[in-house]
Amino acid sequence: MAGVKLLAFAGSTREGSLNQRLLDVAAEMARAEGAEVTSIRLRDFDLPLYDGDLEASAFPPAADELRRLFIEHDGFLIASPEYNGSVSGALKNAIDWVSRPRPGESLVALPAFRGKVAGIMSASIGPFGGLRGLLALRQILGTIQTLVATEQVLVPLAEKAFDGAELIEPLPKQLLPLMVKRVIFLAERLRP
Repeated sequence: MAGVKLLAFAGSTREGSLNQRLLDVAAEMARAEGAEVTSIRLRDFDLPLYDGDLEASAFPPAADELRRLFIEHDGFLIASPEYNGSVSGALKNAIDWVSRPRPGESLVALPAFRGKVAGIMSASIGPFGGLRGLLALRQILGTIQTLVATEQVLVPLAEKAFDGAELIEPLPKQLLPLMVKRVIFLAERLRP
């Protein structure tokens, strides 16, 4: 059986994002475990705010491209910043577009999400590490039929948690490989 294919992306689009840094560490760990990882940046997809009228008249090509990437992968590594106790607008908007059915699909087909697994993580400058945002993300993903690994990684006070590209904060550094291995394990078993 071919190796697990994971799509890695962060809900933060800014340069120097702590969540992107955390995601990059997780993606490298997954590659070291034998997974094929495709890393993308949401800022590279020109997605308008989700709008049902726009969907009906002209489904954005970038949404189709992003949806294709989701469908082609067995699971996801997602680093999500916490914005006002929830996920970022960029992340929610991407999920909303990708979850929409295309002609000939039922509302519950969800080919980009159903039967897939996600590993979620958050880096935050605050003391709680983005916990509330991950609770919201876990609920969103569960609603669209994605199994979320029980392990999640929180990096509080994240401005001090990295030395360059290296994660140095002890607890997240121990938890991240456990989460990555769990995602790969589950993705292997969920594949049809």
